[in-house]
Amino acid sequence: MERKLWETIVKQCAPVLADVKPSNLLILAREEQDGFTEGELPEGIEALVLSCGERKTTWFLYRRDRLEAELVWPQTRAFLNSCAYRAGAEGLDAMLLRLRECYAAYKDGTAAFPHEMGVFLGYPLCDVKGFIEHSGKDYLCSGYWKVYGNVRKAKRTFQTYRAVRDALLRLLSMEDVPREAGLSA
Repeated sequence: MERKLWETIVKQCAPVLADVKPSNLLILAREEQDGFTEGELPEGIEALVLSCGERKTTWFLYRRDRLEAELVWPQTRAFLNSCAYRAGAEGLDAMLLRLRECYAAYKDGTAAFPHEMGVFLGYPLCDVKGFIEHSGKDYLCSGYWKVYGNVRKAKRTFQTYRAVRDALLRLLSMEDVPREAGLSA
């Protein structure tokens, strides 16, 4: 993949690339699609198309082991079950296909945004529930998501995500580093 495309991927998905977050959304312009689909992702990262529009495609990049670990918590399973997922009864692939169906219905205008996506993205469950309950208002702070629970922990997480992004962008700016660092096919 070319450096410009890697910059886009790093800016949107550095925490997943650095293995500090289970997943991220990656939104690419149509002209970036060929480079992305022809390239190779770093080891341990998988990609699922959530939506393919006329101008942009939304990808779900994830680390299977981290994502499965996020979704096994009883409270998370109960929440996903309340959102018409069969967490615990279905494997990760089936739940991701359900997420894609919900996101497609949102993009088609036939359903509301699937806020449960937040737990798939590794956001704290209390913040996902808080966002739903408060309709995205009355949050305590915001960064990578709107925080309704532990502000101190969220701010530390935001700081980590920014530091990882900045470090990967610095690596990317160095000559020939992407290939040597495993950031390129």
